[in-house]
Amino acid sequence: MAHISDGTTKKTQRNLRPLYRLLPYLARYRGLVAGAVLFLVIASLATLSLPLAVRRMIDLGFESADTRFVDTYFAMLAVLATILAAASAGRYFFVITLGERVVADLRKDVFAHLTHLSADFYDRSLSGEIISRLTADTTQIKSAVGATTSLALRNMILVIGAIAMMVYTAPALSFIVIAAIPVIVVPLIAFGRSVRRRSRHAQDMLADASAYANEAIGSMRTVQAFTGEQLAAQNYGEAVDEAFAAARLSIRARAFLTAFAIFLIFSSIVVVLWIGSQQVISGAMSGGTLGQFVLYAVFAASALGQLSEVWGDLSLAAGATERLTELLEQQPTVASPAVTVPLPSPIAGAIRFENVRFAYPTRENLATLDGVSFDVRPGETIAIVGPSGAGKSTLFSLLERFYDPQEGRILIDGVDIAQTSLEQLRRAIALVPQDVAAFSNSVEGNIAFGSPGTSHEAVVAAATAAMANDFVQQLPQGYATRIGERGITLSGGQRQRIAIARAIVRNAPILLLDEATSALDSHNEAMVQKGLERLMEGRTTLIIAHRLATVQKADRILVLANGVVVEEGTHASLSAKGGLYAELAQMQFRNHEQPVTLQAG
Repeated sequence: MAHISDGTTKKTQRNLRPLYRLLPYLARYRGLVAGAVLFLVIASLATLSLPLAVRRMIDLGFESADTRFVDTYFAMLAVLATILAAASAGRYFFVITLGERVVADLRKDVFAHLTHLSADFYDRSLSGEIISRLTADTTQIKSAVGATTSLALRNMILVIGAIAMMVYTAPALSFIVIAAIPVIVVPLIAFGRSVRRRSRHAQDMLADASAYANEAIGSMRTVQAFTGEQLAAQNYGEAVDEAFAAARLSIRARAFLTAFAIFLIFSSIVVVLWIGSQQVISGAMSGGTLGQFVLYAVFAASALGQLSEVWGDLSLAAGATERLTELLEQQPTVASPAVTVPLPSPIAGAIRFENVRFAYPTRENLATLDGVSFDVRPGETIAIVGPSGAGKSTLFSLLERFYDPQEGRILIDGVDIAQTSLEQLRRAIALVPQDVAAFSNSVEGNIAFGSPGTSHEAVVAAATAAMANDFVQQLPQGYATRIGERGITLSGGQRQRIAIARAIVRNAPILLLDEATSALDSHNEAMVQKGLERLMEGRTTLIIAHRLATVQKADRILVLANGVVVEEGTHASLSAKGGLYAELAQMQFRNHEQPVTLQAG
């Protein structure tokens, strides 16, 4: 399966540098960071204070006949335990809250960035992989920003503090421990790089599995209709097995890393403890001093051991952050210019294509449009016909600037659309596609989508004009009824009427209709056509036509073939001419009652 890429392969970072990308998000919540650090320091200091009390209790308390001395130190230990518990609770609250807040912001920023990427990005990307990055990867980061980073800082403080106290307690023994640290740390870093590479590969494999599941679930009716359940399950199972195999390699590397770290750390403690015991026997060191030193050594060793595990978690998070960073670094190929030229106000709706040549980025050697030129007068209705693959839908995509042509230009009211803002351009256009985009929202939310602030009355009026009001009123909750993912609870004709109502609410000066009535029966088509005719009055309208009734009512007809306008005229003139249009009319428009679907080019 394809991965999101700009076509180049970037060298994988071998450290935690991608996590630096999260610093601006942390900087937004300095209060949470300060609270987390404060409680972290308090908890660490409380932990480091325990061996001091133990030493005095061993050296002084057990030698004294007065039990109050021992009672006092045990009371101090109880106070330290209380402080440690309270500080740990505070640390947990602040770091987990910080992790949730940062990841929420990150998800919003990534999704907002995705909404501005150009169509060519989505042409080459898998939606399931993008969703995996938004969910699984951000969850991994949440763990890192929250608990993992907190544990890393806590263990670093404990390691530094414990080593400092070890030097204070027994300098000679401390030098042995310090000399062993590079032997422990260097392999941890080296193995950590391997863990990170393997975890990144495992995340990519999981994204592939998620992409396939998203695709199959979205097309489940087709899967079942073609009895492809077993094949779909087999394909998904293979993708999951590949993800598991990649994860197992990552787990194996991490397990070895942890075992190796624990062996090195506690082996060094055993050696130091043996040397210290010899000094106690010889009288060079008290038992309490050795106990204090050993406790600090255990603290340092445990902290280092946990750091090895934390390093693995941070490596996973670094891989996830790198994948999200790839998304954030994607730049739209179509964007508003730095200095925009506004469209006239009000917009008249004159459209001009000047020698437009265009090939899709995924097939650059095959021109979909090759030198297309035509003019549309304000308020004129143009029908666009042609065989499948002729470039009809591509005209709409270019007019809305989902893509930019490689040659030529497109103008609205004399303004090159590449020089105006995308928002102003697209607000001037209302589109009714043949493949209707419906959202898992209420009927009213779907109709008003893209037109915030639309009143309920305006929504009902638009639905009435689109002949949708009657069936909406019969739904369980009327306009508040949720229609399911992609409008699955509605028929194709009902979804198309919702799209028509959405265009009516838009009230744009330019209409693009990809045969807006193609999914309706003859009775409803006639009624919706009347609503569309009222909507089209005074507006420039381009229609990809599949029905004779639509073509006959157009002011002009453009006939596309192989990316070129081969004929132009009215239905009568083109029929009399006996060219491609006459052939299409005879073959595809001869039955006035039956819709003939031509695949959009």
